[in-house]
Amino acid sequence: MEENKVTEKKSVGILYTLSGGICWGLSGCFGQYLFQSKGITADWLVTMRLVIAGSILVLLGLFIQKKALCHIWQKPRNRKRLVLFALAGVLVSQFTYFSAVQYSNAGTATVLQSLSSVMILVIVCLREKRLPRRLETGAMICALLGVFLLSTHGDIHSMTLTQMALIFGLASAVGAVAYTVLSGNLLREYGVYAVVGFAMLVAGVVMLVFVRPWRFTIAWDMQLVLALGGVAILGTAVAYSLFLKGVSIVGPFLGSLLGTVEPITAVIISLVFLKEPFAWMDMIGFALILGTVCVLSLKSNG
Repeated sequence: MEENKVTEKKSVGILYTLSGGICWGLSGCFGQYLFQSKGITADWLVTMRLVIAGSILVLLGLFIQKKALCHIWQKPRNRKRLVLFALAGVLVSQFTYFSAVQYSNAGTATVLQSLSSVMILVIVCLREKRLPRRLETGAMICALLGVFLLSTHGDIHSMTLTQMALIFGLASAVGAVAYTVLSGNLLREYGVYAVVGFAMLVAGVVMLVFVRPWRFTIAWDMQLVLALGGVAILGTAVAYSLFLKGVSIVGPFLGSLLGTVEPITAVIISLVFLKEPFAWMDMIGFALILGTVCVLSLKSNG
């Protein structure tokens, strides 16, 4: 009986984790729809997402953690770390990712962002003052080959992925690294609602000052509202809540592997529903990069 309860709890955790990753993957696809069908730009969308999602996460935090949510602001050192995370982590990763979606598509942008695992490996090797091991070297070669196939389709003289898409895609991977590195200690101490919620809100306010989204001429309709909700609510507040709840049950090892459902979801939705034409070379590139992420996840948790 006890074993059945453990198995059932783990199954629920897997469902939560997968659902959160799928919501993240859907977020990029909703963004792609807004870029292609509604003429929305990345700076407007990121501003709206950060403000809306940050507000929702903070409100959820106030409901769940109550006064403890604001403890993160009490120490000057933590305030500085939070603002740094907001600007160098959240703002950079969000803007570069959705810019990559705007210049390519959700599937390609999400797969390129997952190269952050390879970049983190390089940082670890530099920190430990060692060369990559055999498996790590093979994983990095596969990742580089995957990027090469995505951007050139195997022809070194041609560029199938636009320069801006490649630049923003790789920059989003750098942003994801900064997001991961800068958030670690804060998340462990204060939790996702305080750290991610306040960071998104701070980043959103900064974007409001520079972007001034009210200057944009937006043709509001139900499709736009639903897609924006998909980006800001489903792809952020719901995604974080589900994913982190799942990881708390199944653990970081299985959680990191299940998290690869995010780029897979983005690729499938882009292909089936957004009618994004992927060549077979793209699929090989995706497989090489996602395979690299899985291998590095298994190694780091093994």
